[in-house]
Amino acid sequence: MSTPHPTSHTPRPTPSPDLEEIEIQLLLEGVYRLYGFDFRNYAPSSLKRRVRNLMEAEALSSISALQDRVLHDTSCMERFLLGVTVHVTAMFRDPGFFVRFRNQVVPLLSTYPFIRIWHAGCSTGQEVYSLAILLLEEGLYHRCRIYATDMNERVLQKAKSGIYPLELMQEYTQLYLKAGGKRSFSEYYTAAYDNAAFRASLRENIIFSQHNLATDHSFNEFHVILCRNVLIYFDPVLQKRVHQLFYDSLCPLGILGLGRQETLRLTPYEPHYEELGDRIYRRLH
Repeated sequence: MSTPHPTSHTPRPTPSPDLEEIEIQLLLEGVYRLYGFDFRNYAPSSLKRRVRNLMEAEALSSISALQDRVLHDTSCMERFLLGVTVHVTAMFRDPGFFVRFRNQVVPLLSTYPFIRIWHAGCSTGQEVYSLAILLLEEGLYHRCRIYATDMNERVLQKAKSGIYPLELMQEYTQLYLKAGGKRSFSEYYTAAYDNAAFRASLRENIIFSQHNLATDHSFNEFHVILCRNVLIYFDPVLQKRVHQLFYDSLCPLGILGLGRQETLRLTPYEPHYEELGDRIYRRLH
């Protein structure tokens, strides 16, 4: 009877939590030092899950092996960026937010001769086009300049294209109507094969640009800042940095719009804002 090779059928031991934590920290530190993308203050639990998924997708046996590939292969770094950032979005997501924006924010904006809006972490752009449509219907779009930013150049290219799967238009139409849409949603896009291409005129006042909330600074003063469903992926340290960035970038009485699971409550910035509802806040002074 032969003796089994000591390693041939032995399952690979699962790394201890401490070792995995060390590997992830080294990976993030390397990515920051080499590429300048800073994920060191992202929420650990969700980041760890996405790093594990990447490791499996790359067919690697350890996070250290993923680090080696990311640091030596720029194409793997691109996949890493797509994998560790979340790009789940939709047009008129959370319709109540847009109803509130239309009813309470639009009257404030209508008093301004020119309106600067920053949509931070815009991902593939669906909510940017949603806002452009809303402002167009309220007669304000021609007075607006929307700065749509994201850290990932690849998703920005998708946002710039304004082309989305045609199969999503039925869902988007329902959300548009719930959000108080005033026209036929199909007026805003042209269907071609399996895609829907949104009207180029909706992009006339939008500037798509790279900006990293973890490392970059303010670049203008804005009347409105929207950053929805992004802060939930940051730890408290990075959330505080971003809230300071937004406060410094908003003009007095400026509007901050967050995601449904995000809030200013119990943060150092809560006293500086008035909540209008549906996660829309107005800077007090």
